[in-house]
Amino acid sequence: MIPVSILTGFLGAGKTTLVNHILTAKHGKKIAVIENEFGEIGVDDGLVIETKEEIIEMNNGCICCTVRGDLIRIMHKLLKRKDKFDAILIETTGLADPAPVAQTFFMDEKIKQKAVLDAIITVVDAKHILAHLEEKKPEGVENESVEQVAFADKILLNKVDLVNGKMKATVLAKLRSINAFAEIIETSQSKVAPDRILGVGAFDLNRVMEMDPTFLDEDSEHQHDSTVTSVGIHVEGEVNLERLSDWLSDLLEEKGADIFRSKGLVAVRGSRDKHVFQGVHMMMSLGSSYDGFGRPWKEGEKRENKLVFIGRNLDREELNNSFRKCLVVPRGSKRRLPGACSTSDRITRSNSRARK
Repeated sequence: MIPVSILTGFLGAGKTTLVNHILTAKHGKKIAVIENEFGEIGVDDGLVIETKEEIIEMNNGCICCTVRGDLIRIMHKLLKRKDKFDAILIETTGLADPAPVAQTFFMDEKIKQKAVLDAIITVVDAKHILAHLEEKKPEGVENESVEQVAFADKILLNKVDLVNGKMKATVLAKLRSINAFAEIIETSQSKVAPDRILGVGAFDLNRVMEMDPTFLDEDSEHQHDSTVTSVGIHVEGEVNLERLSDWLSDLLEEKGADIFRSKGLVAVRGSRDKHVFQGVHMMMSLGSSYDGFGRPWKEGEKRENKLVFIGRNLDREELNNSFRKCLVVPRGSKRRLPGACSTSDRITRSNSRARK
């Protein structure tokens, strides 16, 4: 039986960072990774480091509902392969309820014969989790962050370096009030020894059934918060790094409360490195493949930009148009995107500032 781990946690908690740590650790295991992204544009594939492991993407839908059938088909294919895996890791979108995903391993006969659910691992952002756990949802709409904590067998309390002792104690008490059984492991940058969370045999069906008697009911339904949406931007070309940084800073300062998660891969004019930005509400980091984030551009690879924003009250047109002002069109190019600045425009503005 192949052990399967479900990796969950709210948007921006540090799930992909944990996947990278697992893939680079010296554990000697062959691991298949199934990644699910909520947005219509996949970005996580560029955030995961180069590896020999099998990485499969599932985009534009939540694994617990709209693309659950894709998960079953992928599992069937993986389990049929002659070159067997030591483990399978499923990274869910930050808006997924882990229960329907876990249910798959008890309801599908082919999967039941060859795979066993090892553990549900929930990554928690120590700085932002309380606001999400305490958020009041409309009637009938579940709070995904509460479900993720409640069903966890292992909880990684991540980003503990960003909170003080009093705040951490409050978070720990809240987590314990929701789930008194899961081991809580405190981490920074999602760093944890893989053997503490993989191959641990921690999933307990009896405990889950006591908590949720409808767990094995295939007809049970859950409803996501329809006010949370995703906006994807996919544009060829290169950006001006200073303009991009200013745009992101202004955007998150003005609308960070409503932007739960932001992430992107961008091509910067004059750089061979892929640049990566990741944000959670108003907090943002910007780095590059030179710093160890993502992978560098390959020879002849098309230079393009892929960004995803997930949150409330997102204006797709405004986000697309404002981002395009960060693009640089080469001098002499006849094709010019709306709002983009040309190389000569940048030189003129630079000289003008210098004269002032």
